[in-house]
Amino acid sequence: MPQVARAGRQQRHGATRRRKTALARRSRSGVDVWLDRLVGIAVLTALIVGALALLVTLLWG
Repeated sequence: MPQVARAGRQQRHGATRRRKTALARRSRSGVDVWLDRLVGIAVLTALIVGALALLVTLLWG
């Protein structure tokens, strides 16, 4: 049996909205930005080295 909403109240649908904390409202710290850049550079370097290793293996392997 479907539930009937009480008179005068709206029944909410969908995801619950969360309150934003003070931490979420603050801008990202300098360490966080540098860490993101460092991880990005490391991933890019790993992709380039892997692609070069595959190319060398396929061409001269």
